[in-house]
Amino acid sequence: MAEVDTTTPGSTKPYLVRAIHEWCTDNGLTPYLAVSVTDQVRVPPEHVRHGEIVLNVGVLATDKLMMDNDAVSFQARFSGRVHEIYIPMENVVAIYAKETGNGMAFEVPKHLAHADLQLAAVDKTPTEGARDADGDSSDDTPEPPHRPPAGRPRLTRVK
Repeated sequence: MAEVDTTTPGSTKPYLVRAIHEWCTDNGLTPYLAVSVTDQVRVPPEHVRHGEIVLNVGVLATDKLMMDNDAVSFQARFSGRVHEIYIPMENVVAIYAKETGNGMAFEVPKHLAHADLQLAAVDKTPTEGARDADGDSSDDTPEPPHRPPAGRPRLTRVK
């Protein structure tokens, strides 16, 4: 498989993220976005676990969804409150279908991986009763794609 540069201008990553999102939507699947949370990411901090968050980016769970070459942004409800979500494209770790686990994972830039370790050291206990963007309990939120639950297909990591 060819290497995919996801950090420089002209990267294929935003195109692949949009393509997997469209594929999920066209096939009646729920697209989930796994995100490495840093200071540049705007998400409700109480829903971040170990420096990561997994978000439902389906059409029913989001409003004003924009996926451009620099970032993913939308509005979503968490625990009944509307939040403005902003995710720089470099922070997208994976996009995949909730129902099948099929999708694509991306290599995390070293400076983001280091930030994840620092956040994980601070955030050792998962948030109780957190809800994802479509209001489902966090208990059924899938594991991040680089640690898939047993029995689920593994994603292909693109370098």
